[in-house]
Amino acid sequence: MTGYIEPIPYRRGHPLDLVEEAAMAREWACERTGKHELLAEVSGRWCRTQFMFAWSDELGALMATCLFDVSVPDERRAALYELLAMANDQLCVGHFDHSATDGLLAFRHALLLRGGAVSAEQIEDMVDIALTEVDRFYPAFHYAAWGGMNPADALAAAMLDTAGEA
Repeated sequence: MTGYIEPIPYRRGHPLDLVEEAAMAREWACERTGKHELLAEVSGRWCRTQFMFAWSDELGALMATCLFDVSVPDERRAALYELLAMANDQLCVGHFDHSATDGLLAFRHALLLRGGAVSAEQIEDMVDIALTEVDRFYPAFHYAAWGGMNPADALAAAMLDTAGEA
């Protein structure tokens, strides 16, 4: 049978080993905080983010959480939650959420990996998707939290594509 060639999965060791290699290749500050967790700091377009990668043996899943700080005043939380729902409607991979305890916004995504196999390309995609979505939606979250904009207007303002150079 010719045509499709199945990629060779990463099987050298723990799935976070490849994540750590990818973080070091990008020259990110990273720390393996345990057998099943790795933290990395990354500069995005609008803010610094902290990635937390976690491996679950039970689920066979690699989870990525990209935390970014947009503190939200209590009186703007309802607007933020509405905006989160609107932003999540536009995503096909991952989701945004807000932690009421620490006030951080996060983009979360998980890969289900039967047998623990993961490729470098999957890790790159996971990271690139998270950084792209945080950069794309960060202005909307900021406008809603601090600019006093309603969620629909904040989202519309953040989604404007500019052409040319000033």
